[in-house]
Amino acid sequence: MNDLLLNLDKVHTTDLGIVRIKRNLALDVEDVVAWCQQKIKNAEHFSKKGKNWYVNVDNIEITVNAHSFTIITAHRIKI
Repeated sequence: MNDLLLNLDKVHTTDLGIVRIKRNLALDVEDVVAWCQQKIKNAEHFSKKGKNWYVNVDNIEITVNAHSFTIITAHRIKI
């Protein structure tokens, strides 16, 4: 189990992060952080590059800062 999954309860984002994630994914959910946490929990592919975790799940990539556990952005993966 990786460090991100062990600290899933610490995952959060900023107000601007919420706006960015909703816009990028065309999400209409109340709790963006809970939605992202669920996606991270169900993900099978994680990679850590530099200071960030990159989580790929359901054709979405979620970028999380490895130190602060802040969700930086999320976007659809173009196939």
